[in-house]
Amino acid sequence: MALSRAWFSRPCGAAGGGESTRLLPQASRLVELPYSSSDDDDSSLAGDTDLPAAEQDPGVWCPIPPKPGTFSQCVRCLAFLWNLLFLLLGLLALAVGVWGLLAKRSLGGERLAPLGSDPMLLFVLVGLGASTVSLAGCLGALRSSPCLLRFFVGAVLAFAGLEVLGGLLLLAARHRLRDALRDALLLCLLRYQEEPDLRFLVDEVQRSLQCCGLGSYRDWEINPYFNCSAPGVQACSVPDSCCLDPWQNGTVANAQCAFGALRLGDVAAGTVVHLGGCVAQLSAWLRGQVGGIVAGAAVLVLVEAAGVLMALKMLGDIAPVGVRD
Repeated sequence: MALSRAWFSRPCGAAGGGESTRLLPQASRLVELPYSSSDDDDSSLAGDTDLPAAEQDPGVWCPIPPKPGTFSQCVRCLAFLWNLLFLLLGLLALAVGVWGLLAKRSLGGERLAPLGSDPMLLFVLVGLGASTVSLAGCLGALRSSPCLLRFFVGAVLAFAGLEVLGGLLLLAARHRLRDALRDALLLCLLRYQEEPDLRFLVDEVQRSLQCCGLGSYRDWEINPYFNCSAPGVQACSVPDSCCLDPWQNGTVANAQCAFGALRLGDVAAGTVVHLGGCVAQLSAWLRGQVGGIVAGAAVLVLVEAAGVLMALKMLGDIAPVGVRD
């Protein structure tokens, strides 16, 4: 009599331990087959040896991924909250940029300046990029999606590479930074009346550094509204942020404190407005902030590295699940 044994294996998605416990005695029984002939024995032996790999080794047919430990679950939750925070910050920056563009009608019919040169466009681009990458990180951590996690890691590494490249370019062109700063301030002086955000920036710089113009207060003559040949009450004037005392009676802002300052001589104008320019003082201020800039860059790199490490940890915890042929 020839004997053949019956194999037992549980396919993916089958019932749990109760059903397999009932089938175990059946799997261990020996079934007696009738004797036919030597050819049948050969064919039966050949059939036994030609069994699929899944039936020969049922233990590898449906690999069950290990349950993630406490540390892995903590990393997953931390990565989700981490990316959620930056998602909210990115959406906030995007909202500020869109609000600024709409407020100045840059997206409407009456454009005050070309859209490509609008400073608010920087907020839109930064907010859109940060929110997109952070959303991919949130969904990847929530759903344990390898595709989204790989996209998140690649995007963060790309941003880090661009930041390093920008830092190296600034370091190599540090001697030309003064000229670039002067050109930027000159553009701000020319568009002072047309761009509300540039006007706010120039006023804040002049009030904080107690300066006026680029090299001196007379640089405001290049502005078409403050030039002495311009029609209007602002002719031969400078912005009120140049004034030594921009307040009237110490409580109310005096917008006319610098009217006619360009008609005065340097001695008389020095009693009303600041005479020195902002380029030299802004350059000195930037040199004094080198330590803070380096510290901020280091913090940014650490934040990006932490996000990448958490994503890589989750990718390592994700086990491949599927049917092995």
